[in-house]
Amino acid sequence: MENKKEHFASPSASILTLGLGWFPQNPGGLERYIYELTHKLAANQDQIELCGVGLPDAELNSPIKLTNLASVDTNICKRLWSIRQNFQKTRTNKPDAINLHFALYSFPILDILPKGVPVTFNFHGPWASESKQEVVNKNLSLLIKHWLIEQTTYNRCDRFIVLSKAFGSILHQKYQVPWNKINVIPGGVDINWFQPNLSRQEACRQLGWPDNRRIIFTSRRLVHRTGVDKLLQAIAIIKPRIPDIWLAIAGRGHIQAALQQQATELGLDDNVKFLGFLPDEQLPIAYQAAELTVMPSQSFEGFGLVIVESLACGTPVLCTPVGGMPEILTEFSPDLITTSTEASAIAEKLEQMLLGNIPIPSREACRQYATTHYDWNQVAQQVRNVLLT
Repeated sequence: MENKKEHFASPSASILTLGLGWFPQNPGGLERYIYELTHKLAANQDQIELCGVGLPDAELNSPIKLTNLASVDTNICKRLWSIRQNFQKTRTNKPDAINLHFALYSFPILDILPKGVPVTFNFHGPWASESKQEVVNKNLSLLIKHWLIEQTTYNRCDRFIVLSKAFGSILHQKYQVPWNKINVIPGGVDINWFQPNLSRQEACRQLGWPDNRRIIFTSRRLVHRTGVDKLLQAIAIIKPRIPDIWLAIAGRGHIQAALQQQATELGLDDNVKFLGFLPDEQLPIAYQAAELTVMPSQSFEGFGLVIVESLACGTPVLCTPVGGMPEILTEFSPDLITTSTEASAIAEKLEQMLLGNIPIPSREACRQYATTHYDWNQVAQQVRNVLLT
């Protein structure tokens, strides 16, 4: 097992981070990013306090100080007021840097952040636009989300980190943040956790998956923008020529029932498996059990964490030309990017790859690319340099 560890050159610092939820209980991409970043910083002797909503009182043997500001079960107004009150109550020392990750939870404390401390916002996406598309948080209007909460929060920040040039452009164009305040730093992957240590047959055996099928894997929130409906259509298109194709879908979301109905209507009951929530310890196994991972996103994909996780496990990834995903794969293998987001484009590329008409990178090449470009040790150092500048 690889065990790379790089200590930061400058002296240890005190960094206050405001996140969202707690990754082990809320397995989202944003939560995972914050969890990994804070733990990498703490492992290199920085003093990290992570504030958020629904955090545990303490994590056993954790190098991170956890400060829960509110309960996730309370209504939004009460939650925001609790965030403000509890943040004020728990302030003791002035940090060297402040790192914010979510505008809604940052908004209530903007005016009580310690003065003279640099504030960096990690922009993970246009929250107002995303929630409008998925019809969530309906009790907050789009105008309030965008002009009051997001714009006010960003105006308070000194600098920004985005995971891709694509999201840097959104931050610049939609929120008028100047480019000289924007730093493009990709997301990272834990290369010790996500690694190719099983054969495909052994991975299938451990998961109870068939070992005689052409297995495709995707790990997605089951919402409209992630494009699982397009992927199902693509599977139906290529099924006549590749009848043994088998798609494993990990994830939950509010359109799951509709997707399951769609799969049935497309005649894919024997070709699609909805896994629901996949425990974190099974995720590296699932990547290794598949010939390909597919990311069929339709919009708002700022980075594509699944891509680098899969590559680190040695499994190539097919993605649509959306957001930051092409920025990951263009240098590695542009053939892995579809020509459009349509089901027909996904089907065409997927079929050609499975039939061997498009060269698929080797397991070793996938792993090497991920470890060279997306190792969390390197990414955390880059983020830290921005936070403390």
